[in-house]
Amino acid sequence: MNFTEFLLAGIFFFFWLMALWIFISCFMDIFRRDDLGGGMKVVWIFVLFIVPLFGCLVYIITRPKVTAADVQALAAASAVSKVSTADELAKLSELKTQGVINDAQYNDLKAKILAS
Repeated sequence: MNFTEFLLAGIFFFFWLMALWIFISCFMDIFRRDDLGGGMKVVWIFVLFIVPLFGCLVYIITRPKVTAADVQALAAASAVSKVSTADELAKLSELKTQGVINDAQYNDLKAKILAS
């Protein structure tokens, strides 16, 4: 096996692996979606297994850009990011007054919150 054959084999393996990854990603996405009914999921899985490359291409093109699950994930991320530094400091002072943490822990945690 010379260098050219080795290079072509590597390119072939790369594209085969990429096609397999796209197939698995489409397969997983079909099962994760809440907006598809069971019948449509069966149809899509059938299409993916009968004509894998063409089926994946059609699925990727026809998939909506934002699904209901995507909206829920964005809403959850937005809710987590709305916690302010003042809220964290207030919770930290409550923990100190309740005796859950001592003064040294309070000062260390306060410094970490203010640094971030």
